[in-house]
Amino acid sequence: MFQFTALATCLAVMIYFLTIIQVGKARATYGIKAPAVSGNPDFERIYRVQMNTLEWMPVFLPALWLFAIYISDTLAAALGVVWIAGRIVYMIAYQKAANKRGPGFAIQAGAAGILWLGATVSILWRLIHP
Repeated sequence: MFQFTALATCLAVMIYFLTIIQVGKARATYGIKAPAVSGNPDFERIYRVQMNTLEWMPVFLPALWLFAIYISDTLAAALGVVWIAGRIVYMIAYQKAANKRGPGFAIQAGAAGILWLGATVSILWRLIHP
């Protein structure tokens, strides 16, 4: 069973839901009516946090699960929590100023990269050494 990875997945989805709620609130605060996504820089940064999180989910989630299956549930979940922490750092920093988003982005990209690389190497290893 992969209960730790499943919990990390639920937490990642919760963070994404949080970004959705923030965009909804920001639309009301800044008077940005759907489908518009521009017009106020403060709104645009909040919107970009949501969209960037969405853009990373198809990279992060398969890598997380493949890493859990081929390497370790516990280690995958730990790296998943690092990814989530990176997304939170990114969200808080980017909402303040676009030029502050780098550290959070680097944390989550590093965690996703380790998950992807670890899964890929493990899969290839098993193909070569059945």
